[in-house]
Amino acid sequence: MIKAEEILNLIELKQEGSYWDFKKQWYEDGHEGDLLHDIICMANNLVNREAYIIIGVDEEKDYCAYDVDNDSHRRTTQNLVDFLRDKKFAGDVRPLVTVEPCKICEYNMNVIVVHNSTETPYYLKESFRQVRPHNIYVRVQDTNTPIDRSADISHIEYLWKKRFGMIQTPIEKMQQFLMHRDMWERCPGYEEQQYYRWAPEYTIGYPLDDPENRDGYEFYILNQTDSRPHWTIIQLKYHQTILRDMSGIMLDGGRHFSPCPLIDGVYCRGYGSWDVSYRYWTKDSLEYTVHLFYLDPQNSEAMWSERLLMENVLLFEDENEHQYFNWYVEKHWHQKDMYAKDIREPYVEEIPGYNMDAFKEQIINSQILQRMLIEFRKENSSMYAH
Repeated sequence: MIKAEEILNLIELKQEGSYWDFKKQWYEDGHEGDLLHDIICMANNLVNREAYIIIGVDEEKDYCAYDVDNDSHRRTTQNLVDFLRDKKFAGDVRPLVTVEPCKICEYNMNVIVVHNSTETPYYLKESFRQVRPHNIYVRVQDTNTPIDRSADISHIEYLWKKRFGMIQTPIEKMQQFLMHRDMWERCPGYEEQQYYRWAPEYTIGYPLDDPENRDGYEFYILNQTDSRPHWTIIQLKYHQTILRDMSGIMLDGGRHFSPCPLIDGVYCRGYGSWDVSYRYWTKDSLEYTVHLFYLDPQNSEAMWSERLLMENVLLFEDENEHQYFNWYVEKHWHQKDMYAKDIREPYVEEIPGYNMDAFKEQIINSQILQRMLIEFRKENSSMYAH
């Protein structure tokens, strides 16, 4: 999901760059080779991120916006997927692309998003139009490799290193490994410790007893069937080096184990303490990856416990959405009563020594924020392209 603000910032630079390119209009008939060449170059960019072909920018008129609504050559995501499907890519591995609309200054533009991947380098095994087989094309600064040439050897080496995970830091590798939970093995004699089968120097685990002796309650666990807390510390290690540690919690009497959700809040008055706080994850975060790692989709009790947890935890697509939602809440929190309609006061058992009214308020605020997030996603066309 693209922020219109990000695209506007790139246009205002009035120059192309290492991961973005401008086109006034869509590729005309007979220029399919140029389209394929541009996509390959962007997929093989050297800055290790998603890339944009921004359509609707007239470079010859001081980079002014150009409306593409009436462009007869416009393509959809499905059109591009079909276009790439019948091209003869080496290994039959193709770039992933999507077409996203973006409105800038009342002008409707399109952005071809070429998603980042570790499958580089992308290249053809059979020619298409003027795009040559076995030539590896890359994006260097604001320039594509000429269509009749192949990239410099140093750039090709970088793309192969990217495929083999040689440019990733240990923590980046760890997150990638954790996405494949079936590739992890239990350490003999240490049931709560696991190692990655193909790189056993990477381990994850936690002690059964909380080394910090934490025993407090949090609002987001009070709707569990068994809400008694049991805390611990999750450690992610490379050899004996701790790459990251994070608080973990046994949910519902141990039916599900998860890292604790992160905390954030919003200053509606612009000063002092948060007016409303909440717990959250972003889908691309290491914490959420660990959460999914420990979630057994075949365990119905664990899945039920996780569903109850997520009633009190906001889940964002990425950090951009998280930050824009904070801004949205800051501007709309005065309307919270509208979002609170039909929310029942939660029942929570009395816990000696705790302010139960404060817990109830946090649970209700979580439900309000969940509803606001739904509305935010409906209204976010002013900030995001859908």
